Amino acid sequence: MFEPETAPRGRIVDGTHVFPVRVYYEDTDAIGIVYYANYLKWAERARTEMLRVLGADHSRVLRETGVAFAVRRCAVEYDVPARLDDDLEVLSRIADIGGASIGFEQVVRRAPGADKDGARPLVRLSLTVFCLNRAGRPVRMPPSVRAVLATVDDTRRQG
Repeated sequence: MFEPETAPRGRIVDGTHVFPVRVYYEDTDAIGIVYYANYLKWAERARTEMLRVLGADHSRVLRETGVAFAVRRCAVEYDVPARLDDDLEVLSRIADIGGASIGFEQVVRRAPGADKDGARPLVRLSLTVFCLNRAGRPVRMPPSVRAVLATVDDTRRQG
């Protein structure tokens, strides 16, 4: 098993990684609404920190197995805008583990207690990432990475 090299951000709760985000002025447009591309950045950071919490951070996996991850597909639904100074959470869970891919489901919401909308999703993302070798070619997921991911894979816990 891998161990994280640096302190991870966020925590795993019932198989879901919870990553805190605060909306800063730089994240918004002229009227204080979050610019749409920032949700993608926050989702990427949340997935990265989820892997770090699990001990499979990108740099270590690349160094020890020669495998990196790349996004193959991303679908985003923007339901409610976040605004300047909002406290948010990005919830990330593993929806599927394939031979060379990982399916993620992510939700951005306001943090509990800071929200007039309750736990209502602001943005929903569905992604597939796949494994690449150093030459940029698709490869099967290393068994050590698969074992770490399986500890929080919803599809395996329900089966």
